[in-house]
Amino acid sequence: MAIAYLALGTNIGNKRRNMITAAALLAERVGDVLALSGFYETEPWGFQSENTFLNAALQLETSLSPLGLLEATQQIEVEMGRTQKSNGTYHDRIIDIDILLYDDLILQTPELTLPHPLMQDRRFVMEPLLEIAPNVVHPVFKKTVVFLMRERNIL
Repeated sequence: MAIAYLALGTNIGNKRRNMITAAALLAERVGDVLALSGFYETEPWGFQSENTFLNAALQLETSLSPLGLLEATQQIEVEMGRTQKSNGTYHDRIIDIDILLYDDLILQTPELTLPHPLMQDRRFVMEPLLEIAPNVVHPVFKKTVVFLMRERNIL
């Protein structure tokens, strides 16, 4: 079993319901949800939109491999109505599920990079993660979530 941390985000539709649905589907299909942060309202990052986001972090225990977890999260996104994944161009979305950390694994494949390469620079990711895992160590930087936030002046 592995411990994974995921980031959830939504900025269209019934945002609270989108977050709850995503968390429930993850619990049903992926593994035991051990922690779910509160929902944080944030401004869009990387693109312009009139719609604010709700963001959260989720900790789960899973028997899936990292790529199996990616496949499961992408399937949930599609089932919830997501039509396209961001590939450098960001847009409104009904749900976005990103894998932030998977145990202390460092992985780089064409499909998945772990830890998430931009997580430490995104307040909308780090703030919810701080709530549920302040002392988790980033495997590349060898620093805790709380330390990374202080270091980057986002705490």
